[in-house]
Amino acid sequence: MRAVEPEVFLIARPELDYDELARYLREVGGERWLERLDRGELDAQNLAEFAGRLCYRSFEPGLNPNVTRIRTDQIDYLRNILASAHGSVLEHISFSFVLHNVSRVLTHELVRHRPGVAISQESLRFVRLTEIPFWFPQWAREDRELMDRATEMLRRLEEFQVWMAEHFGLDEEGVPFADKKHKTSFMRRFAPEGVATGLVWTANVRTLRHTIEARTAAGAEEEIRLLFHRVGELMRKEAPALFGDYTVEDGAWIPGWRKV
Repeated sequence: MRAVEPEVFLIARPELDYDELARYLREVGGERWLERLDRGELDAQNLAEFAGRLCYRSFEPGLNPNVTRIRTDQIDYLRNILASAHGSVLEHISFSFVLHNVSRVLTHELVRHRPGVAISQESLRFVRLTEIPFWFPQWAREDRELMDRATEMLRRLEEFQVWMAEHFGLDEEGVPFADKKHKTSFMRRFAPEGVATGLVWTANVRTLRHTIEARTAAGAEEEIRLLFHRVGELMRKEAPALFGDYTVEDGAWIPGWRKV
């Protein structure tokens, strides 16, 4: 048994093609809006603002006869997007994470969040277990008898995995991969649901906001609360205008505006 800690790696974020944006804006007369943008590390916020302004052709006053004045400050503009629950523009902005050393308890919870999500998870049909990586919450680590019994049980499960591989001769020369896959698929049935795994999880900002709120709430499973607290911290740095309305109380992320 190997003790592990859940980890989050942010591996992909939006990147705007400003040349193409400029080409479009010349067509509609909104070039001056592009001049106001900070092109540093805020592409996610710039994309949200662009999508929102396209809806109303509000890059500049007068482009739409109904629009006589506009918000020129991006933070104010995006705060109004959130307050108005104009959440569709947030669906254009996606981030990809590696969720590492998370249990299948957690991944079974996470698959309930389907809209705006893409998932690629490590397959134990193909990946053979030689150990049982496992996360224990702090309260469990402090219970000596519980830890002794739990680690002994996990040690026996590890031994059984190794025994099955030897029994099936999976490492002998010339064993077809199809046979290895067939036996490995059977062997995974003897792994606990708490075995640590990994996945790539991609979600758009609208989904991220909902998931951070739901999965850090007091009643959520504690491992997923821990993980999405870290996701929330990452997103507040990546797009402060889109995640800066949250307050954190006893680990729960409470948004200033719900149902965006």
